[in-house]
Amino acid sequence: MESRADQVAMNSRSYPYQGQQQVQTTVVTMAPNVLPVRDHLLWSIFNFFYLNFCCLGFVALVFSVKSRDRKVVGDAEGARQYASTARALNIATTTLSILVFVIFFALLFAGIISLGNAYQHGHSYRAGK
Repeated sequence: MESRADQVAMNSRSYPYQGQQQVQTTVVTMAPNVLPVRDHLLWSIFNFFYLNFCCLGFVALVFSVKSRDRKVVGDAEGARQYASTARALNIATTTLSILVFVIFFALLFAGIISLGNAYQHGHSYRAGK
């Protein structure tokens, strides 16, 4: 084997049982330059268990799992679309759930909603009889 300037054997030592020079090769497999896709799975799980406003947390969880499945298969564009939908649903359920809590506590502190009066009214009607 003749060695040219652009082809040089990595290991030029010959082995007695083979009688030939061994050439060591390295194969590097490079993946395409794709940005990682965020599937928002943890946010969806949190919304599903704690802030599940009108089942939007469940729907966001479904889209997050679909996004993760597409990512595992190698479909980056499909994963990105499902992740975008899951993100929008997570934003909606978080915002609406927090808004409902804020409105509820505002009405409670304003005196429009009273949790203790229902028991007191029921008790006073019995005392009057």
